[in-house]
Amino acid sequence: MDSVGSPPEQSSEQTALPKGSQPGLHSTGHWHRKHPEEVRWPVSAVVLLVVGLQYVLPKDLRVELPSLNSTIELVLLATITILNPRRVNRHRTATRVLGLLLIGIMSASNIWSVGLLIRALVHGGVHDAASLLLSGGSIWLTNIVVFALWYWEFDRGGPGARAQARHPYPDFLFPQMTDPRYAPNHWAPTFFDYLYTSFTNASAFSPTDVMPLTRWAKFLMLIQSTVSLLTVGLVIARAVNILR
Repeated sequence: MDSVGSPPEQSSEQTALPKGSQPGLHSTGHWHRKHPEEVRWPVSAVVLLVVGLQYVLPKDLRVELPSLNSTIELVLLATITILNPRRVNRHRTATRVLGLLLIGIMSASNIWSVGLLIRALVHGGVHDAASLLLSGGSIWLTNIVVFALWYWEFDRGGPGARAQARHPYPDFLFPQMTDPRYAPNHWAPTFFDYLYTSFTNASAFSPTDVMPLTRWAKFLMLIQSTVSLLTVGLVIARAVNILR
């Protein structure tokens, strides 16, 4: 019989930690630890994808002077790549400012295309279901990539700041950050994790397993869900009417 005041014994299942983990490491917060450097090429690849998708949109859904717009985006991407070609291992003000400018231009172009698409749908200016679905799908995919870039660039000050653990609080809470059983100690979110977060938010119109904690993160997810809902809802409704 246990003596009065003695703490209850914990089972081995409760106290056991995964192989390679250290007791107390996660108690200080995953975001307080420096992260491994992140490769840049996946981000550059999706930026090229967005530039291509925006350029091949029908003329009545593109921004004015699409060639100039694409050229500016490619020049900014090339400059960022030259300044930091391989891995993002520390915060660099120049590349961060250029990156935010690039994402801002891509976002403005896509929102402009969304507005033109909604106007065409409302006024009945689209009569080809196949073309409508392709254009709407291209804009929706661009919306996913652009907001993934926003999340990747803003969360805890960007990839460089995350690598150096410069921010005391997270903006997005990933499941791996809450429990050492979910991932090894060296785990850190990469661009693909933010791309997945963006895709689920655009598909479900709400966060799924990754929770936004700060107001700016919630605001961005709100905007993305709204744009996605308008695009998907109107495109599908119009396509069904055309097919009938």
